[in-house]
Amino acid sequence: MTELVVPTQKRLVLLAGRSHPELANEVAERLGIPLSPTLAYDFANGEIFVRFQESVRGCDAFVLQSHTTPINKWIMEQLIMVDALKRASAKRITVIAPFYGYARQDKKHRGREPISARLMADLFKTAGADRLMSVDLHTSQIQGFFDGPVDHLFSLPLLASYVANKVEDHRITVVSPDAGRVRVAERWTDVLGAPLAIIHKRRDPDIPNQVRVLEVVGDVRDRVCVVVDDMIDTGGTIVKAAETLFDNGAADVIVVATHGILSDPARERLQNSRISEVVVTSTLPIPEEKRFPKLTILSIAPILATAINEVFTDGSVTSMFEDAPVGGASSH
Repeated sequence: MTELVVPTQKRLVLLAGRSHPELANEVAERLGIPLSPTLAYDFANGEIFVRFQESVRGCDAFVLQSHTTPINKWIMEQLIMVDALKRASAKRITVIAPFYGYARQDKKHRGREPISARLMADLFKTAGADRLMSVDLHTSQIQGFFDGPVDHLFSLPLLASYVANKVEDHRITVVSPDAGRVRVAERWTDVLGAPLAIIHKRRDPDIPNQVRVLEVVGDVRDRVCVVVDDMIDTGGTIVKAAETLFDNGAADVIVVATHGILSDPARERLQNSRISEVVVTSTLPIPEEKRFPKLTILSIAPILATAINEVFTDGSVTSMFEDAPVGGASSH
């Protein structure tokens, strides 16, 4: 009778959708494993088909997909991949969404509105996800929408080290573009040892229900202002904030954000503004037609790869960001 060979080690499998192959390949390279071969294509009517070309039974599966344009297609593809993994008997399924789609719809501002960020979490849970991983969620409360572990990763060490290597600390003032980003900006001030300023929006009393006046709370005169945000979409708010800072005597403005959505006309707005540099990470693919000379893209792959390894080896994701040193950062 042939003796059975019982495997003693877990198997890590990294799978990726089609939205951001460059990031997926870089994460796989840093992990030292190949991407699991996947067949994926669209039917003529737009339906998506996915099949994994190797066994995933009993594996620890990580499904990477960037929720970029066309966002609904790539979310659906990731859901289908999770369902396929569940039906193929993967032991644990972790959804990696570097940019979490619909994150801005995290609460009801008025009646008869959806909470789409919660719906997203429900969809992934129903599809079969055991765990979620994302970078710089729009609000921390989204972690509570998913019934299971959520690994909330931060780009702060990567972005702050880049800024610290470019600008002398004593010249920097960290700026929150609105009241909602103050807590994030405060973390930056702790890391860089820099003062904080806040751009406060209020209605113009002379023009009711139409125009908002931007006021700066804090001293920015002759300072290098680092405006920090979680995402840049059309760039309109950021450019107005920068102009307000210059009007208040700022020497320079650098904009730093995790997610570069850069919907039209962001490219033209940012390039033609007085902002000296726009720094984002590679959580979303940024095609050549959206890039511009002032844009710097830092790779998020090292953070994702480290987090995947910590989860796979039952390590600590939190320890990645506790007292993270501010050192050199590479860009591409």
